[in-house]
Amino acid sequence: MAGRTPSSDRMTRTSISLPENLKREMEAAEVNWSAYLRDAISERLKWETERNVAEAVLLNEKLRRKAPKGWDSTRAVREWRDRR
Repeated sequence: MAGRTPSSDRMTRTSISLPENLKREMEAAEVNWSAYLRDAISERLKWETERNVAEAVLLNEKLRRKAPKGWDSTRAVREWRDRR
């Protein structure tokens, strides 16, 4: 069908509760609040994703242990492959 957007691009409606004075101030400003909030939420979600990745990397570094002295990883890999 012409003009249809993929489901990932469809908009959904949500609402927030604001104090009345803040709502009045928003109405007085010439700002597209929907677009502004969409962008702000999108940026925050990107930040959250990056933060989660950074935390995972830090946790991995914390849990990682050093190989014993004399460890030959190529030999270990070869042994595992030969077992198949």
